[in-house]
Amino acid sequence: MLPQAASAQPDAGQVVRSSIGVEIRAQVGGKYRDFYAPRGYWPLWVEKGRVGPQADALLALIDKSEADGLKPRDYDPGDLRRLIEETDAAPTPKTLARVDLALSRSFASLVADMRRPAKGVKIRYLDKEVEPRAADPADILRAAALAPSLTDYVQSVGWMSPLYMKLRNARDGYLRKWGDLPDVVVPEDVKMRPGGKGAGIAVLRQRLGLVDGGAYDKALVAKVKAFQGDHGLKPDGVAGVMTISALNQGPQRYARLLALNLERARLLPGPWTRHVVVDAASARLWYYSKGTLDGTMKVVAGTKETQTPLMAGMIRYATLNPYWNIPPDLVERKVAPKILGGGSLKAMRYEALADWSANPAPLAQSAIDWNAVASGREEVRVRQLPGSDNAMGKVKFMFPNDLGIYLHDTPQRNLFAKEDRHFSNGCVRLEDAQRLGRWFFGKTLSADGDKPEQHVPLSQPVPVYLTYLTAVPTAQGVQFLPDVYGRDGE
Repeated sequence: MLPQAASAQPDAGQVVRSSIGVEIRAQVGGKYRDFYAPRGYWPLWVEKGRVGPQADALLALIDKSEADGLKPRDYDPGDLRRLIEETDAAPTPKTLARVDLALSRSFASLVADMRRPAKGVKIRYLDKEVEPRAADPADILRAAALAPSLTDYVQSVGWMSPLYMKLRNARDGYLRKWGDLPDVVVPEDVKMRPGGKGAGIAVLRQRLGLVDGGAYDKALVAKVKAFQGDHGLKPDGVAGVMTISALNQGPQRYARLLALNLERARLLPGPWTRHVVVDAASARLWYYSKGTLDGTMKVVAGTKETQTPLMAGMIRYATLNPYWNIPPDLVERKVAPKILGGGSLKAMRYEALADWSANPAPLAQSAIDWNAVASGREEVRVRQLPGSDNAMGKVKFMFPNDLGIYLHDTPQRNLFAKEDRHFSNGCVRLEDAQRLGRWFFGKTLSADGDKPEQHVPLSQPVPVYLTYLTAVPTAQGVQFLPDVYGRDGE
């Protein structure tokens, strides 16, 4: 979704604008003509015969573009400033047209480069709608022109994910806070606690940028707590094994992690695209539309052994009263031993099926060699019937893929109270599936009776992005999370 158009074009300076339009028409070419022509060659950056404040916002963004891994000089900030100064001194239709086109070219180039994905981040795209494509200058400028305020759109970098921008801004504060401290190795075999003294504590003080000394005083406790809080550790002020290990990894490692996570976040769309983001590292979900964050919730993500993958697809329908197709490894490890121990499929509200087709024939429990299943020599499809205890809960949201990954309700509410929420078999369990369903469909989803697998199509499919952010923005800055899946070394 693009920003909505303003209700009306401004009417001041109409004669001057008309003259500028004539000049823009004479000067513009290529893809930029595709943008300017449909709007009657109306300027984008000029207001009331002068360059507007949106140009200042663009120049400020260019100046800080090193934070995006870009080179400010590639967007001609010096030439732009010179053109603006010359135009301010002698604003003629010709000079105003020239500066408007120059600003549009620099802006389109900057946006395209900011949106370009890094080659080192691996993510699987399930649908063409979510595959990255080369940004067209006309599309970039059209989206900017439709924003209610171009200045706000540029200042907020409205074409980028809010998660990207928050992490980008927090990165600067983190590097100022921790990046320039002495990269010295703190002894790992020395016990260091508040109130203590010694040579090891002196090195710890040096590593954290405090004045020389050997005392574990209040200033050191506060600094250790701050470091722990920013690095995903319990902020108790005690320099234990995990804290010393984190300190000894050095500032360069954390700078690399920030850069890696920014590249992951770069793949996410801006908030004007109606979409859902699931972060498997922090086990959280966000959903956006019309330029704003509409809501967020906790999720349960995959375990280290059954990881939630990096992928993007289109949520196309919901399934009410769903079955749960139990993964074959769980049938082998969990179901088969219970059957061999005297249990029954019927009592567990399970059923066995002949194959993985859409309409499989049922299998009698007695027709299955459960010893062979338990040993892994044979495989059988088992699914859990819909109901209050079904692992899928009341609803699942489907973005078709061959890994069987989807978003779904769950009866295991206790898991959302845990800080570490990596318990699933790869799918994403939702803290509030009904709320997300209302956002998807604009109404409360309700099953029509007890019939299993009632599919409700979305009139407009919604993109969903499954990412993995081990550095996340917080109210205080940035926090590093445990690399549960071991992907940060990739």
